[in-house]
Amino acid sequence: SWFLLSVLDPLWRMSSSSPFSRSLSEERPVAALWGCQLNTGTRSCVVKEDEDFLEHLVLLRTICLGADAGDELHVVAVDSKNAYGDHKPVPIAALRTSVLPMISLKGLELVPPVTFVLQCGAGPVYLSGQHITLEDDAKSEAHEEELSEEDVGDEDNDGAS
Repeated sequence: SWFLLSVLDPLWRMSSSSPFSRSLSEERPVAALWGCQLNTGTRSCVVKEDEDFLEHLVLLRTICLGADAGDELHVVAVDSKNAYGDHKPVPIAALRTSVLPMISLKGLELVPPVTFVLQCGAGPVYLSGQHITLEDDAKSEAHEEELSEEDVGDEDNDGAS
């Protein structure tokens, strides 16, 4: 099971140096809270590609064991297409209640489709982070140029009549 909540980060909107500031001011929110639970009944969670022709990223922030998790080794792996186009699960966390019940990650950005897998352990293991939608600046700028060229063309036609 997974959840997705729309969240606007006001700091991103106020920061002109942010790559998302333009998207946030002109488009729908681009940051959404994301998470899933892995356990014996649900050993994997898939974050699918959206068919909206925008770039999407999954930023994984934390992996933690639930209160009911036993003191056994829990290994979480991620299965995402690598640079060669292969799909191979890569372990990203090995947690044990008595030793390391939670990890915080920084900089783990994954491009959907991505699958998170509980390779061993009964769980529950909770994964959380953000689902980011990026506007393609090149397409956006090209579209703006087309619109401005149409405006110039309309002005020329108005002046000719």
